[in-house]
Amino acid sequence: MNNIKLIKLSAILLLMFNVSLNAKEVETNQKEEHAASGDLKTEIKEYINHHLLDSHDFSLYSYTTDSGEHKYVGAPLPVILWDNGLVVFSSSKLHHGESVAEVNGNFYKLYHGKIYKTDAAGTINYDDKHHTINEKPFDISITKNVVFIILVSLLMIVVFGRMAKSYNSNQAPKGISKFLEPIILYIRDDIAIPNIGKKHYQKYMSYLLSIFFFIWIINLLGLTPLGVNVTNNIAVTFALALLTYLITFFSGTKDYWKHIFWMPGVPTPMKVILAPIELLGTFIKPFSLMIRLYANITAGHIVLMSIIGLMFVFKSWIGSSLSFGLAFALALLELLVAALQAYIFTMLSALYFGMAVEEHDEHH
Repeated sequence: MNNIKLIKLSAILLLMFNVSLNAKEVETNQKEEHAASGDLKTEIKEYINHHLLDSHDFSLYSYTTDSGEHKYVGAPLPVILWDNGLVVFSSSKLHHGESVAEVNGNFYKLYHGKIYKTDAAGTINYDDKHHTINEKPFDISITKNVVFIILVSLLMIVVFGRMAKSYNSNQAPKGISKFLEPIILYIRDDIAIPNIGKKHYQKYMSYLLSIFFFIWIINLLGLTPLGVNVTNNIAVTFALALLTYLITFFSGTKDYWKHIFWMPGVPTPMKVILAPIELLGTFIKPFSLMIRLYANITAGHIVLMSIIGLMFVFKSWIGSSLSFGLAFALALLELLVAALQAYIFTMLSALYFGMAVEEHDEHH
């Protein structure tokens, strides 16, 4: 009897020990899966941030070797700095921020997309608020965004130059001209003439066509695997909005400025109150152009890349399939958004030009 009790007690102890081991193993596996999931989410966030930012080189893709080395496939671009003189070198020396470039006895390091002066060890110094205090040379490098701005500009010059020659020689449109002609006519008949008027619209057509096709083509390139996101750079949208503001400013007639600073038919006390508000409105309008284009394109890219990243987070075919389907549908929607943002920017620019050249009949 004692032997039977001893066997039962031993079996119970062995079972408890086995359950304890299994519980610890499950807990360990859960922690490892959670850590791996956290690392994956962090990697996806970093990839999205890298996708959105401009860079000093053109990278097609990257991969990690079995030895842990990170390899980049692409092409370097020229780095142009003003550091007590002109400094020019290849971005390959920076190696995506992993190396320090030595040029003429000075050391430069790429850190969070910006180039700083440093020492041979690549030391980055911070202040109490963790802000970088290293000296930063004036950077006028040919970055990835600059390259594609130049390429799109040259493409537009070639395409529209050939179209102009064909029309001057009275030839029927052919090739891409057949596709572009209806769009040009639409911008003329449905955007320029209704908002600016038949009397003044022609002198603004070149700008309106340029801005529409530039924004549209650049936005479409941003949806390709090339990783070109020019219009989600606030400096680019600021430059475009500034052009619209300057054209509106110099196009403004006497009546336009009079209706801003001293509105006819309005009591004098109200004129004093409304004049600063109207003047502020002339700056708010191009500011809204800048923010609208920047925010819509940036938000679209973040959402699209996040949904694509979910395919790697979900480890089931159902979750990955749903993420892929949603990403595909959103990508199709982004094609519409690319054209819509170009249309909105062009439409509002034409509207501002029309307000600037509008002729008012004060007696009426």
